[in-house]
This record gives sequence, structure tokens and C-alpha cells, in this order.
Amino acid sequence: MRDITLSPHQVRFPAMGTTVTVLFAGHLPPGAVGAVRNLFEGWEAALSRFRPASELSRVNRTPGQPVVVGRLIRTVVSAAVDAARATEGLFDPTLGRQMAAIGYNRSFTWPLRLGGGTFVRDLPAAGWRSIRVDDAAGTIAIPSGTALDLGGIAKGMAVDAAAHLLSELGAGTALVNAGGDMRVVRNDAAEWQVAFAEADDAAVTLTSGALATSGVTRRRWVQDGVERHHLIDPRSGLPADSGLRSVSVAAPTCAQAEVAAKVALVLGRDAGIAFLGRLGLPGLLTLTDGAVHETATWPTQVAA
Repeated sequence: MRDITLSPHQVRFPAMGTTVTVLFAGHLPPGAVGAVRNLFEGWEAALSRFRPASELSRVNRTPGQPVVVGRLIRTVVSAAVDAARATEGLFDPTLGRQMAAIGYNRSFTWPLRLGGGTFVRDLPAAGWRSIRVDDAAGTIAIPSGTALDLGGIAKGMAVDAAAHLLSELGAGTALVNAGGDMRVVRNDAAEWQVAFAEADDAAVTLTSGALATSGVTRRRWVQDGVERHHLIDPRSGLPADSGLRSVSVAAPTCAQAEVAAKVALVLGRDAGIAFLGRLGLPGLLTLTDGAVHETATWPTQVAA
């Protein structure tokens, strides 16, 4: 997704493997951007698969045993399990071992050429069903043989949390954009013009809610001569080969949009459109040959 250039006021900083942009057309209280930056830094510190000291890494190092963790990771893991249940496992947060095996075992920089890793064939079927989040004890336990990768849902939830924080701080009309996953902070009749790198003629106006894009063109690398990308099909354990290169979805929250976009991309054009139709979510799907397809509800103006 292209950068949004509607406002003369914007602040950018790196976080969670991407660039976060806070765009604002109205009042932005002193310290608001610093608060948002701290929020993203806190989320990354707790939830990064690439930081050995993160709570996520501690959980992944001891599968089969409960690990005492904070409320943030328990909330995100619970949301990920709910998403897996709602999508019948097409969104699966327990593919961390497979992500590492196909070469995605460090924070992404370009160009990336990775070797090593062993294809994991013994992943527990639907391992997400055996995740245990115990809020009373403050623990998470994942099944043996698995590792968590919270990826897109964590970023989407962080965007939602940042938008909520800005609203609580009294920010005027604003938008939080983390690498194309975005959430409107406040709807004061503002219109945010959004253009898409994969579909030149499909620009929309975002007036409320959220918009997220999943794609396979940016996070790509070569592993032992084989080109890979980061969106795994849980049914095969390999990068999705659905004929789609990107899916954009509008939804009330960025987390919902992120999960729906990823699942639709894994499913492919026809099944993906049907899936979004059942959810009542507008979507824009771009095939690997550049053809663009829209759900029946995809508008020129999006108010999710």
C-alpha cells in the first residue's frame, strides 16, 4: 500500500518491522506522538519473535509448560486463538517453527537471502486448539512441537490500541498507519485518500474504521535457491500459493481487517471473495498477473 499524503502533518518512526506513521489534520496534544511511540515499542518488546528477551520468545522456548507472562501477551494470544477458531484454523498462530524453517528467522531487511532451516513435517494438527491462556495464574502454555508467531494480528491490535490512545489523549482528526495497516482515530468528517501499490486504479476514501493489506511482494527472500514469502498456508505449512499477491480489507478494527485479509489471501480469489462475503467485509484482491477483483461491497468510499 502506498503512503498516505493527505495531511501536511505527519510523524514517522520504525516499529514492529515496519514504519509507523501518525497523520493528523487537527489538534495533536503535546506528548501524544511520544506516547504512541512508547506503545509500539512496548508491544514489540513483549511480542517480537526475534527478540530473545521478549515474553513471546520465553513462551516459545518452553513449549508444553505454562510460562508466567504479562497481560498484553495474554490478551493478544487470546485474540489469536479466537481468530483461529473463527476461521477454522486458516489463521493459525502456532506456525512459528515453520516460519523459522522457511528462513524467516530474523527481523526483515532487504535484500534477504537465508539458508538453513529444516522443513517441519511433524507440526501438531490445529495446535492452536491446545493453547492455554490462564488469566488467573497469569500464564500461557503452548503445545509441544509448536512456537507462536503473532505477526499481523499483533500489529493490527497495536494500531487499534494506538488509535484508542490518541483518542483518549484528545487528539483531533488523525490516522495511525503501520505499513499499510491503518485505523482512523476520530471521524470529524475527514476523508483519508488511500491508494494501492498493487492496484493503481482502486483508490478509496477512508472515513472511519480500519483498512489492512496482506501481500506477498514485499517480504520475500531466497532460501537455498527457492523464493519464499512470509504468508504461510496452515494446510501445507508452506508459503501460500493461491494466485493472489495482495488482499486489502476494510473492517471496524485493524485486527479484524488484518486477519480477514490474510485468510482471504491464503484461500485465493474465489474462495477469498466468498469468505469476505460471509463476513460482510469489503475487499480488494489483486492476482499475481495484476488483475484486480473486488467484493460486491467494495466501494470508492470506505466507512468500516
